[in-house]
Amino acid sequence: MAKTRQQKEEILNKLVLAFDESASTTFVHFTGISVSEETEIRRAVREKGLRYYVAKKTLMRKAWEKVGAKGEAPELEGEIAVVYGDREDPTASAREIYQFVKQLKDKLSIVGGIYQGEFKDAVAMNEIATIPPVEILRGMFVNVINSPIQGLVVALNQIADKKSE
Repeated sequence: MAKTRQQKEEILNKLVLAFDESASTTFVHFTGISVSEETEIRRAVREKGLRYYVAKKTLMRKAWEKVGAKGEAPELEGEIAVVYGDREDPTASAREIYQFVKQLKDKLSIVGGIYQGEFKDAVAMNEIATIPPVEILRGMFVNVINSPIQGLVVALNQIADKKSE
């Protein structure tokens, strides 16, 4: 069924918000996904505060023009979905859909995205998808800072034990 002009405007506005207000948007090519698999993807993505939306590529291109993302847009072939949201964690959209890409290898793939206002290709978005969440990165940073201090404390403790003998 054809969409009315008003419906297309609503979709275009939704896409503009998706591309403009989220820190990253991931473009996903899908083919042969069952309804239950797509429902599972939508539910899992929604639980993480993200959105999964399927729209026409012509409307996506019009939204890109309105947003003004830098760089060259990736080539979008076939059926494309958009995963977006979470301004706090810019890697969230790519990371969450990447879990399903690994699970549904032949049916789902990341074909590019917009990351912090710039178009990225599939390789870049797959690399972004492997970056750990912010909380884990903070924990890793604290561990890096703590490690030399902890080593110094252990060494001083051993010196103190030797002198006390």
